[in-house]
Amino acid sequence: MSLPDDLKTTPLYHLHQELGGKLVPFAGYAMPVNYPMGVLKEHLHTRAHAGLFDVSHMGVVSLLGEHADKALETLVPADICGLGVGRQRYTQFTNARGGIEDDLMVLRLPDRLSLVVNAACKHQDIAHLTLHLEPKGIKVAAHSDWALLALQGPGAAQALAPLSPEAAKLVFMSGGEMTVAGVPCLVTRSGYTGEDGYEIAMPADKCEEIARKLLAQPGVAPIGLGARDSLRLEAGLCLYGSDIDQTTSPVEAGLVWSIGKRRREEGGFAGDGVILAHLKNGAARKRVGIKPDGKAPARAHTEIQDMSGKPIGEITSGGFGPSVDGPVAMGYVDAAYAAPGTPVQLIVRDKPMSAHVVALPFFPHRYFKG
Repeated sequence: MSLPDDLKTTPLYHLHQELGGKLVPFAGYAMPVNYPMGVLKEHLHTRAHAGLFDVSHMGVVSLLGEHADKALETLVPADICGLGVGRQRYTQFTNARGGIEDDLMVLRLPDRLSLVVNAACKHQDIAHLTLHLEPKGIKVAAHSDWALLALQGPGAAQALAPLSPEAAKLVFMSGGEMTVAGVPCLVTRSGYTGEDGYEIAMPADKCEEIARKLLAQPGVAPIGLGARDSLRLEAGLCLYGSDIDQTTSPVEAGLVWSIGKRRREEGGFAGDGVILAHLKNGAARKRVGIKPDGKAPARAHTEIQDMSGKPIGEITSGGFGPSVDGPVAMGYVDAAYAAPGTPVQLIVRDKPMSAHVVALPFFPHRYFKG
């Protein structure tokens, strides 16, 4: 397919072409949806070995200033002040209605906070940070000259160790500045597949060099956006713009674990009244796993009904789960129908299809916690 002329490219654009990547528009960038191996095999390869993902379309931002943590806490419900050096935390930018403007990762370094934000939201996120934090004396630095790679799978540590022995010592949700193949990088043991793995930020002009060295390691293959999506869906992880958005509270989304205990008691972040009320009284709807009883997948926007035909919710992400060899989906249902085992029906091509609510994730997380 021909791509729009105004699409941006990542530093690996030519490598994607060389490797036979099928490039598609995504968040304003030309990105590989898959390589010749195909989505199914790329997914299973990542679960069994290690996959390398180009995620350079995402945004990396530094916050500098003595009280950057306290200032950031006015915008997110996570406990940032209690975050130790070298530790990372998942959180969300919330709005006055208790909804989610974006989700992000926050890493504390000795001299700053490092944030990774989503591609489609990064410009508005940077503007949001600048508007609210710079008047408090916090410098917001967007690293447009950086690239980002994700190395995911049970073979990730073994593949990265020869290029960065220090990275092998990290545990899940930790990170720091270290060299990879002699290049100064920012490495965290994290990712969005449910597998062990790493995210590596580096100068853009060194990205292809590092990517080629990682791909030369035994068991490492290039993986596209198609498998990235099916991996995160099996892991029960939210995709911004699909499973969470400006109308979704973290409580509705099942992200209560990401709200710090102190923050639940004190509030002090955007939308705290709505979110704390959801915590106290329960939310009217909840994000749940949905397992169709047959072979047909249920896609986003599929209506969910109770067994009498009453609409009770909607699918937000759905497809085939290669690791579980069957269709999987996530969506929101009225709280009364959120218990695992609850029978529901999905309206697919105007016909009801039987399904049931299941606990997330569909495939167990295999993070390395030491």
